[in-house]
Amino acid sequence: MKEIEEVVKTITLSLGSVIEGVSAIIIGYAAIRALVLYSKSSLTSFQTDKLEIRLSLGKSLAVALEFLLAADILRTAVAPDWDGIGKLAAIAALRTLLNYFLERELKHHQVQSVR
Repeated sequence: MKEIEEVVKTITLSLGSVIEGVSAIIIGYAAIRALVLYSKSSLTSFQTDKLEIRLSLGKSLAVALEFLLAADILRTAVAPDWDGIGKLAAIAALRTLLNYFLERELKHHQVQSVR
């Protein structure tokens, strides 16, 4: 029974690391893409709306925050001590708050661009 528990713990922690890596890839790709589009728009006659670049980056960051929260939940699920639970609560609150305001700004700009 102890062996199965260790295997599950190892798989869960590994999965958390993979999900965290996916989040890093999303953030890196989105940042590079935004930088390339911004540079193209600034240095050439290629016209890209700067707000559109920000919205695209913001959407990617929101998705990445969700992945990071999922990774933290997985890590805490296999080793729940009060210290880990407290850290998870603080991290979850901060990431949820960041995501809330990011989503709010995205919706605000989408409504304005429709008008």
